[in-house]
Amino acid sequence: MAIDKSGQGAQLREYLNDAREAILWKCEGLSDAQARTPLTATGTHVMGLLLHLAVTEAGYFIECLGQKIENPLIRDIMADDDAQADFRPPSNMTLTDAMNLYREATSAADEVLDHSELNSPAVVPWWGTHRHTTVERLLIHMIAESHRHAGHMDIVREQLDGFVGLRPAAPNIPDLTPAQWDEERLRLRGIADNA
Repeated sequence: MAIDKSGQGAQLREYLNDAREAILWKCEGLSDAQARTPLTATGTHVMGLLLHLAVTEAGYFIECLGQKIENPLIRDIMADDDAQADFRPPSNMTLTDAMNLYREATSAADEVLDHSELNSPAVVPWWGTHRHTTVERLLIHMIAESHRHAGHMDIVREQLDGFVGLRPAAPNIPDLTPAQWDEERLRLRGIADNA
């Protein structure tokens, strides 16, 4: 029996899909150079986050559920001893390639999830205490992971070109003019300076 389509399983899948939609939306309209531009001291960039999330989806929802990961690039990255390998896209990868890889990984993950129950067993070799777990816990973990990195993408994307918003169907950002946003930022800067 598969995950209940109307109960808790459906709700968890909806939250995961909301994050997936936001992640892809944050990539739209960027050039390859913009998507590769590191904007933090640790090198955070849109394409690196996207690659990491593709590898993570495959790892948790395919490998940890006892299935074989078909994509050779994802398999190679998962086998790499370099802890940053999944945040470092190959130099010949385009943003379109990375988006397609992410779509492929989430689609393959969904196929496995469609045939799993929330209480189906899972083994996460890289976890310590909770390495023997369930599909439900993997879903909760991946929801947190995806929304966390969608938030990173929010900040990086805003720094790149000013693009903001939660996801296409619900931007969740006040409709302020650039002058009003400048005023808000200066107001917050003043509070910070006086703290």
